[in-house]
Amino acid sequence: MNSTDSKHSKGAGPLSGIRVIDLTAMVFGPYCTQILADMGADVIKIEAPGGDNVRQISVGPEPGMSGVFANINRGKRSVVLDLRAEADKTALRALLETADVFIHSMRLKAVTKLGFGYEDVAAINPAIVYTNCYGYDRRGPDRDLTAYDDTIQAECGLPMVQARLTGEANFIGSIIADKVAGLTAVYATMMALFHRERTGEGQEVDVSMFETMASFMLVEHANGTMFDPPLGEAFYPRAVSPNRRPYRTRDGHIAALIYNDKQWSTFVNAVQPEWAKDPKFATLEQRAQQIDTVYALLGETFQERTTGEWLDLLRSLDIPAAPLRTLDDLLENQQLNEIGFFETVDSPNGPVRFPGVPTRFSQTPGRVAGPAPRLGAHTEEVLQSLGLGAKD
Repeated sequence: MNSTDSKHSKGAGPLSGIRVIDLTAMVFGPYCTQILADMGADVIKIEAPGGDNVRQISVGPEPGMSGVFANINRGKRSVVLDLRAEADKTALRALLETADVFIHSMRLKAVTKLGFGYEDVAAINPAIVYTNCYGYDRRGPDRDLTAYDDTIQAECGLPMVQARLTGEANFIGSIIADKVAGLTAVYATMMALFHRERTGEGQEVDVSMFETMASFMLVEHANGTMFDPPLGEAFYPRAVSPNRRPYRTRDGHIAALIYNDKQWSTFVNAVQPEWAKDPKFATLEQRAQQIDTVYALLGETFQERTTGEWLDLLRSLDIPAAPLRTLDDLLENQQLNEIGFFETVDSPNGPVRFPGVPTRFSQTPGRVAGPAPRLGAHTEEVLQSLGLGAKD
């Protein structure tokens, strides 16, 4: 730990004592640093005088405190600096001297022009982990393109995969590229910190949305194209089968996956659909070769009983099955509430019930460290801890 400010070392979580200077905005970078804050890091969010645009993009209890912003910036401290002003650059340099991690989401040219490229920051603090959050890898021809979740979904093939599944090109109903890239930035930063712990050596880390999502999509969809010669197109047949969908039941829908041969045999013996007697469905390998037909036949069978009847039967057979829930249903979910998943935190606008930390540590558990900060709420406090005042 480089920080000398013990007041905000938090004393809980595996990252207690780590200071993160966060010059990110929107969702990709802030989601990463939200997780670091939940894990006990002191995250100081640097905002321009107008603040992060996400402060304004959805409903909230006051202007500048949208629900999305409040969730991905919880537990951080907000410091307003105008990095066009030399005095504010000096303040940031002083902060970087105390930091373990510097993470930003500016373009390479912009952050370098301001004087905070990796070489500049490493000269101030050689042991720092410096994480770049880019749209596209800076080594490629697209390095200067603006990137948002929708365009990266398009670039990585997601809407066309959806077209194979549903017949129409669509985005996923989640900002999945931002979030997957944010999670990637977490593990990349943690690996660099682990290396520093062993060697004392800081380093620069690059995480880009496009390359992250290309890797993510090709986990299963690269499939036969990886071989020489290629053995087929770039897609995983089961995932894009048009009949892969929640099954209609007599009174609603259910999601179920009768996957391996043991589950298949158990299902067939219990339900005894006439079509399943055909030996061409006997093994997983055979079913995989005609998976869309299998899904269609199962779809007909599932219409014969109610959702509740299917849930009782399939769970008794240890076959994965679940009802279709809304996002509102999650807020009242028995599993989530009994494990204490949601954490209520006091804020200037009253209590806020956050979706909590999904991981569990037996010795150093994380937690929602506090509410999201109002714009510049900690500027004076942080600058004073560096021996600087507003006039400086």
